[in-house]
Amino acid sequence: MEEKDSLQLTVTIAGRPYPLKIKTSDEPVIRRIVKEVNEKVNRFQLTYPNREKQDCLAMALLAYAVDLHKASSNKPTASSPELSKKLTHLEALLDEALS
Repeated sequence: MEEKDSLQLTVTIAGRPYPLKIKTSDEPVIRRIVKEVNEKVNRFQLTYPNREKQDCLAMALLAYAVDLHKASSNKPTASSPELSKKLTHLEALLDEALS
């Protein structure tokens, strides 16, 4: 990562600071994700008040991992016949429009 395109950023997750070196362009996304993670941790703390913050953090991150896995499993792949058919159709429409 080039120095001019990088940024030192310290984020706080579940009350603990984490220093990061990131691309400047990634800052808004990282800040939004940190906010969402902290909100999810707080919701787990309200739901499970007898749990330690670290437990709530682990549950929040597990929930994100499950969501990510579901999202990646539901996406059609390039080898999907349905996707291939749609791409062929789009290509035909573009060829027709450009002719």
